[in-house]
Amino acid sequence: MKTYFDCVPCFLRQALDLARFVTDDETIHENVIREVLRKASTINLSDTPPAMGQHIHRLVRQMTNNDDPYRQVKDTYNRFALDIYDEMTNKITSADNPFDTAVRLAIAGNIIDFGPQSHLTHQQVTQTIEECFTAELSADAVARLQQAILDADNILYLADNAGEIVFDRLLIEQLPHDKITLAVKGGPVINDATMHDAETAGLTTLVDVIDNGSDAPGTILTDCSDSFRKHFQQADLIIAKGQGNYETLSGADANIFFLLKAKCPIIAQHLDVPLGSLVLTTTQPQQTDLVSA
Repeated sequence: MKTYFDCVPCFLRQALDLARFVTDDETIHENVIREVLRKASTINLSDTPPAMGQHIHRLVRQMTNNDDPYRQVKDTYNRFALDIYDEMTNKITSADNPFDTAVRLAIAGNIIDFGPQSHLTHQQVTQTIEECFTAELSADAVARLQQAILDADNILYLADNAGEIVFDRLLIEQLPHDKITLAVKGGPVINDATMHDAETAGLTTLVDVIDNGSDAPGTILTDCSDSFRKHFQQADLIIAKGQGNYETLSGADANIFFLLKAKCPIIAQHLDVPLGSLVLTTTQPQQTDLVSA
């Protein structure tokens, strides 16, 4: 997915939000904005939005001397998700279709994203969870994913955010564990999940977990490690969570199912779904199925 003109104001907003989140120093705020404006003036619009996001977040981490500015936020939402983990597990085990319910919860968990939004409350997460159980979701879309999982020998599951990764665990627990490799980010960026978050969520004792060697807020294959690219190429099914993975991989020549919440107007337009929708789609745009939030 290319970068659109409307992405540029969002880059500036995200940079300022991040700078203010990390420090009260207005001099740093100004310097961040000026540097992002300079970078935006030379951006290659054929690049994906996460390429610019990677630059912005590296810049702020460097200028504030803070390697992981969202660490406290990530820990907070990991704890919150783990606190309701048993309740969500009970929802799945008591459902008429446990796999369908686990998919809904995994998609709902994508609300825990501090990229497109600078503030999020536990109440917003709880509301999204409640809505996902009753919203309309194509049974055919879920069945296609379930059949693809059964047919696959090697599944690569691309995690997105901390907190959300506990919701991913709920879905992964419904899958054949010996087929699954879970991939997290190779370094901190926004509230994206790293190996620490996979360990906190209990996933490192459940499935094989690797990192992708990159600190981009998506999966930019050319920026990932050789080891990760080998896993990507060998997977016969990829389950990719979140907007960043959709932005960077929607044009990839691979068998990918994307699970995300359309929190950005550009992504909603690209998918041709209402803003706020929960989305389950393959790499074929015409096969998009959605849950209206």
